[in-house]
Amino acid sequence: MTKAGETKVQNSLLLKSLRGEAIDRYPVWLMRQAGRYMAEYRAVRERISFLDLCRNPELCAEVMQTAVEKIGVDAAIIFSDLLPILQPMGFDLEYRQGDGPVISNPFREEGDLTRVIELNDASPMSYVFETVRATCHAMPEIPVIGFAGAPFTLAGYAIEGRGGTSFHQTRALMYGRPDLWHEFMGRLTRTIALYVNEQIAAGAAVIQLFDSWVGVLGPQAFRDFVLPWCRELLRLITPGTPVIYFGTGNPELLNDFVATGAAGIGLDWRADLACACRTVPNSIAIQGNLDPAILLADEMTVRHETQALLRKVTRRTGYIFNLGHGVLKETPVENVQALVRTVKEVGREQCARLL
Repeated sequence: MTKAGETKVQNSLLLKSLRGEAIDRYPVWLMRQAGRYMAEYRAVRERISFLDLCRNPELCAEVMQTAVEKIGVDAAIIFSDLLPILQPMGFDLEYRQGDGPVISNPFREEGDLTRVIELNDASPMSYVFETVRATCHAMPEIPVIGFAGAPFTLAGYAIEGRGGTSFHQTRALMYGRPDLWHEFMGRLTRTIALYVNEQIAAGAAVIQLFDSWVGVLGPQAFRDFVLPWCRELLRLITPGTPVIYFGTGNPELLNDFVATGAAGIGLDWRADLACACRTVPNSIAIQGNLDPAILLADEMTVRHETQALLRKVTRRTGYIFNLGHGVLKETPVENVQALVRTVKEVGREQCARLL
């Protein structure tokens, strides 16, 4: 990246918001902003599988650039997935039609620990780092966001063998074998740190950690079994790189999310944004949190609900607009474009009003 490009990225709305600096409007980007709701993406997927696409850096950069330009967002998150990092750690991962990701050799007992490989060399994931570089090259003047699954969510997939469950086997391991749990979480945490630091070295300006299943826990379980490893991961990530922690499901965990030490907290749609603005210190950015299902309604409703959400923001700095989860595949692309236009218009007015 050129010096001019680096300067523009560092002076971008997203980076300023994460640093708590003054902005003239709120930045906006969307989780799953390159996805099946876009005809261009569906055309790519007709000729290549999801995992093969993830391993094709130039094509990953192309689908993200198409999305950024089509909907007009302020940042590009790399096109990748949470789970392939588990493959070089010894897990057999496949994506089955109708079932999503499935791990056929889950981690369940002490003997399974012998095949869990803590990575000290990130080269098996080199295609992700090339995706970061290709995305930065394609869009040098906007921030590129790298990402990884947070330790609990990766552990949950590895133990359950799939997502979308009650995660009772994961919780049973936590309580029944805390020694085994913490050993596993340590290996995951150090591997994730290695993985995201390589993304940063490749040009990622921000890292988002997805804790997609942590909402199955109560506050005390989070503090005992998850928070120490989140803090350790943040400690190991390259200093100076802002990290957004996106945890879903249980709004009672908000204060504990803040305790991770992340520069920004991503809210899912079940959290109350006005409450978060009162609760989260001004030194920490808030990101979120429109319900993605609203984008399935008509354009007028999208605009109305977006305006209503922005009216809940009571801080001029440290706010990033996003959905409360990823764009749904059934979403009309015109609604996404209307959403982004509305955020830019109303977000500018809101920032001016709060002067």
